[in-house]
Amino acid sequence: MQSEYNSIRKKLFSDLNDAFIHVGLVVLLVIICLRIFSPFMGLMLWGLILAVVLYPLQQILATKLNGRQGRAATLLVLSGLVLIGLPTIMLGTSFSEFLHDKFEVVFSGTMTIDPPPASVAEWPVIGKTLFSLWEQASEDLPAFLVSIKPQLESLAKTVLGSLANTASSLLKFLGSLIIAGIMMAYGKSGSAVVMKILSRLTSEEKGPSLHTLSTLTIRSVAMGVVGVAFLQSLVLGVGFVWVGIPAAGILALLVLLVGIAQLPALLITLPVIIYLWTTGDTSTTESVLQTIFLVLAGMSDGFLKPLLLGRGVEVPMPIILLGALGGMFSYGLIGLFLGSVILALGYQIFMDWVENGNPETQGDSAVSGE
Repeated sequence: MQSEYNSIRKKLFSDLNDAFIHVGLVVLLVIICLRIFSPFMGLMLWGLILAVVLYPLQQILATKLNGRQGRAATLLVLSGLVLIGLPTIMLGTSFSEFLHDKFEVVFSGTMTIDPPPASVAEWPVIGKTLFSLWEQASEDLPAFLVSIKPQLESLAKTVLGSLANTASSLLKFLGSLIIAGIMMAYGKSGSAVVMKILSRLTSEEKGPSLHTLSTLTIRSVAMGVVGVAFLQSLVLGVGFVWVGIPAAGILALLVLLVGIAQLPALLITLPVIIYLWTTGDTSTTESVLQTIFLVLAGMSDGFLKPLLLGRGVEVPMPIILLGALGGMFSYGLIGLFLGSVILALGYQIFMDWVENGNPETQGDSAVSGE
């Protein structure tokens, strides 16, 4: 009896050691794979998101090209590179020339600044400080620039850092677009692999539904968040040009960023409306029309977002919105999509678990099965 007990104990101990070694090797392999793949993680995730969003358009092109998936994906990627890359290069060149010209004018000593209006000193909070600085700059600009040299250097470093980050992000986006084209060319086989993975992790019945949910959630966020923000920035950009405010393009870009961050566009339009009425360059009737246009365009996301966000998805719209906001605050812009997908999947799995654990639901299913 003792010998049999010892043999069983040795067997269990041996099996336990084997299990720990196997699990340890698997964990080590996963960690090494993640370390190797981590430099490309962002590009691949963005490529996957773009591929999911653009895949319906790629299928339309493939249909017109007699089902040639690769050619349709290549045409779509080249169009995106041209539409995004060329305007960016032109804008960067124009901006650099503008800065070069302004620096030459400032450091040549020929630039002059008009004295500030007396009404500036009456502005709340910043009026007196702004009036004093403006007056110093109008009296002796070179001496004023020397006095604020440390602030200018800090500002220049911040601006250059922001420009470098923007250029890096743009290059990553263009690289992700190329990766998305490769994914779209093999979209059907890739989609089948993802469905198999989800089915293996859950079940044969839940895998396809979770796959569909993930795809529709990504497209819903793209349309309901990014799409609405882009449309709103485009409409307000037209309004800014109509008002005649300086740097209308930059303000439109700020509207796009504010919209993606899920902040109200009125943060940008209200100062524009104040500028419109304080300058008084147009007639009262035109100013009223411009104000109405800016207010309505600034509030347009309030009714566009509920129409597009969560459309066709079997998850409540607030769940997708909370996932998008939480993901963006935690992981940046890419978290906008990851957060919404993960929260939607978690909600769906949790609700399935609730339904499967409800005796009344199981009883109704059994009765209907009979």
